[in-house]
Amino acid sequence: MACRPWLAQPGRAEALIALLWVHVFRYVALQIFAAQREGFPISIDGATEIVIGDVFGAIIAMTAIMLLRRRIHAGVALCWILVFETVGDTVLNIRGGIEEHLMGAATGVVWMILVFFVPAIVVSTGLLAWQLVARRHETIEGTRELGAAEPRLREQLP
Repeated sequence: MACRPWLAQPGRAEALIALLWVHVFRYVALQIFAAQREGFPISIDGATEIVIGDVFGAIIAMTAIMLLRRRIHAGVALCWILVFETVGDTVLNIRGGIEEHLMGAATGVVWMILVFFVPAIVVSTGLLAWQLVARRHETIEGTRELGAAEPRLREQLP
């Protein structure tokens, strides 16, 4: 058995769904309001910006999962939207953290989210973009779309 990355083994939809599940839990950003009450020095505008971006990302991810499970191609479009939304949200959150001097102020649950969950989101987003590009010729049903330049592959199919 050849050694292959796990994401290369399932069909396109299943690989995308696996990566999307990390984003479904982005609603954990709602915890920022409790942290703010406990002394985390973030402004209400900064906290609201974080929550809106992350909850919106969680909704996009869950919707994309539902569409991909039903093999509806709009799920792939939502994956692209999620990639761009997450990149924008991450840049805005980093900028806001720098402006509000929050780097190093995180403790407790906020620290755990920043150290473990945020990197998982970033890695998942990169892998999601990679899967979207690398498997763009594969249908969400898991078969490869054959172009005119691939007549030998067409002959080999049953």
